[in-house]
Amino acid sequence: VLHSGLTGADRLAMWRAARDGSAPVVIGTRSAVFVPLPDPGVIVVDEEHDTSSKQQDGFRYSARDLAVSRAQRHGIPVVLGSATPSLETLHNANEGRYRRVDLPERAGAAGQPRVAVVDLRVQPQTNGIATPVALAMQRHLEAGAQVLLYLNRRGFAPTLFCPNCGWSAPCEHCDARLTVHRRRHVLACHHCGAEAPVPYACPVCSTEVRPVGQGTERIEDALDELFPGVPVVRVDRDTIRRRGEIETALERVHSGEARILVGTQMLTKGHDFPDVALVAVLNADQGLFGTDFRASERLAQTIVQVAGRAGRASRPGEVLVQSACPDHPLLKNLLDSGYDGFAAAALVERQQAHWPPYSRLAVLRAEGGTQQLPMEFLTAARDASRDLDRGGVRLLGPAPAAMERRAGRWRAQLLLESAARGPLQRLLDEWLP
Repeated sequence: VLHSGLTGADRLAMWRAARDGSAPVVIGTRSAVFVPLPDPGVIVVDEEHDTSSKQQDGFRYSARDLAVSRAQRHGIPVVLGSATPSLETLHNANEGRYRRVDLPERAGAAGQPRVAVVDLRVQPQTNGIATPVALAMQRHLEAGAQVLLYLNRRGFAPTLFCPNCGWSAPCEHCDARLTVHRRRHVLACHHCGAEAPVPYACPVCSTEVRPVGQGTERIEDALDELFPGVPVVRVDRDTIRRRGEIETALERVHSGEARILVGTQMLTKGHDFPDVALVAVLNADQGLFGTDFRASERLAQTIVQVAGRAGRASRPGEVLVQSACPDHPLLKNLLDSGYDGFAAAALVERQQAHWPPYSRLAVLRAEGGTQQLPMEFLTAARDASRDLDRGGVRLLGPAPAAMERRAGRWRAQLLLESAARGPLQRLLDEWLP
């Protein structure tokens, strides 16, 4: 087993056992794709769609793509497993480069859960939990089942807001708002880690300030009011900080002691909760209007993955998705036609917009201590490409990053777009030096 939690000595011992063949099976996180194997037979990439398989800083690589390349060099099979394959992988299967193997039935006696949307425009809420969701929770809890609530936003509330003048607590180092953490009584930036005390009044007009929106901490408090005496487990980065804490939390779930689970993406990744009969996605709208062209794909994957926690044993599963945009095409497609229907429509959209997998992208990012420096560097970089053979590659920008200032540094980027990989790689090879 290879992962970053091992000591240096343990990692070396595992590496040697893999290299000399005394360990015929290697299980690891993304860096395990580099482990030496004397007689490789098959490489399996589980949850191949997961963005965590791509290292974004330092030595940059995609473990999934390297696994495919390595299997190709060894002449061995590679299995990419996922209930929600990435659109690139589905496109490769559609083009005949990959062979698709479907598992249409759930394991054991489990059936497909019933999925429905809760319209937040018309349904009353109690601290982010709509009435139909609360009633469904009551029904399942009385039947002896467990309930899982998913919200990918930790803390008590995402914003501290003044209703009089409109002030909201900003991060001094980022273009972001500070998140309210009521238990620790701090305002925290989830981008750079900066913290500040919670003010009792608005620093501009002295009016009493209010926390606005919901995080997992606030949902936990709301559950104490709605279901007093019902044990709740919260799983997010604020509650799972030290080694062993995730195991302790999950043991409370598996033993049946905890009846309600509240958590972030930590709860969507492959856990088996046999007694969970109801899953509620409390805010499906976060991914509907993201700036990243992959935002809708990631939202669909998250909804399907978290829905997969419901009804995994003999209990029939139910999934409720809270949304203020229940008529959004993405949600309707996903709920009416499943992930395959969503993916087919999304691939058509990508093809029309000339986005991957129907084109190739590269991005040059720069950051500096002033707002001008990154833009000046990227403008010079763009100018340097004019003397080279661009081969149809388009350069877009430079432009400020979606979050221009982060941790006191200003960031900008220059996007390169090409219909094919070859011209892009040739330009990059000449341009980067």
